[in-house]
Amino acid sequence: MRVGIGFDAHRFIDGRPLILGGVEIPFHYGLEGHSDADVLIHAIMDAVLGAAALGDIGQHFPDTDDQYRNISSLILLSRVADIIDKNGFRIGNIDCVVVMEEPKLSPYRDEIGQKIADILRIDRDRIGIKASTTEGMGFVGRGEGVSAHAVVLIEEK
Repeated sequence: MRVGIGFDAHRFIDGRPLILGGVEIPFHYGLEGHSDADVLIHAIMDAVLGAAALGDIGQHFPDTDDQYRNISSLILLSRVADIIDKNGFRIGNIDCVVVMEEPKLSPYRDEIGQKIADILRIDRDRIGIKASTTEGMGFVGRGEGVSAHAVVLIEEK
């Protein structure tokens, strides 16, 4: 068994949809980034790749490559699933937390979890998704952006 950790953060901007865990969440800001800026999926991908010692998302999907501009992070997550499968690993479980003051994540938690489970070809009950705030502290607390943390357990097949 191997464990990986992932982290990502993006700032809010006008003019983009807010995508978290592959789900568009109604909000007056989106997240800035080369792809769809889905911090949750990015943190999960880095955790999975790290657990397998296979690099990180910047190595596999560089933001200097236009083929990844505005791409859905769910497509990239599917590619990460293929990478670890080809390298003899499977996901045991994922635990993650999205840190933001608003909007509330709870109405979307089940849909997000199911999307991730479907892409990774694992049971939904192997994915923990939590939300937290920073009680007004730091860039998240000031409403400037969102961060996400993920921990993943993988196993050799």
